[in-house]
Amino acid sequence: MATSHASEVTMRRNPVLVLLWLWVCVIPPVHGADSEVLKPRVPLDQIAEARTWTNPVPAAPDNIEQGKTIFHGKAFCVTCHGRDGKGLGEIEGLRGKLPRNFTDKAWQAARTDGELFWILKNGSPGSDMASFIPLVLTEEEAWHVLLYVRSFSGK
Repeated sequence: MATSHASEVTMRRNPVLVLLWLWVCVIPPVHGADSEVLKPRVPLDQIAEARTWTNPVPAAPDNIEQGKTIFHGKAFCVTCHGRDGKGLGEIEGLRGKLPRNFTDKAWQAARTDGELFWILKNGSPGSDMASFIPLVLTEEEAWHVLLYVRSFSGK
């Protein structure tokens, strides 16, 4: 009991200890993008070229809205990535990790449009993300979808 009482007295007198105790014992951890999420998905021998590709579709509101329509419709991205883009879609039993969370600002900053386009064209190795170009989307539709994906970052 004496040790417990001494600890209480010490913490009351030292707000730094109280904050440290709260951080370690009480407050749930808040995680940003984990290191796996930030690793490039494009093979190293192709990433330099993919990073040079830029979206030819202007980020105008009507183009973003067109991307949203495709995301929620024809491309069925919403099924895995969810209506809010957080990667908590409507399907269960995915083999790999959760689908990408498009609201993750660190992930958004780490990926170029060209890398994302490459993934739409080739799929994402080591995940359940399949190729969508040209089987589901045209290249132009894919660029529209990427405009909408970028809108999840809050920009």
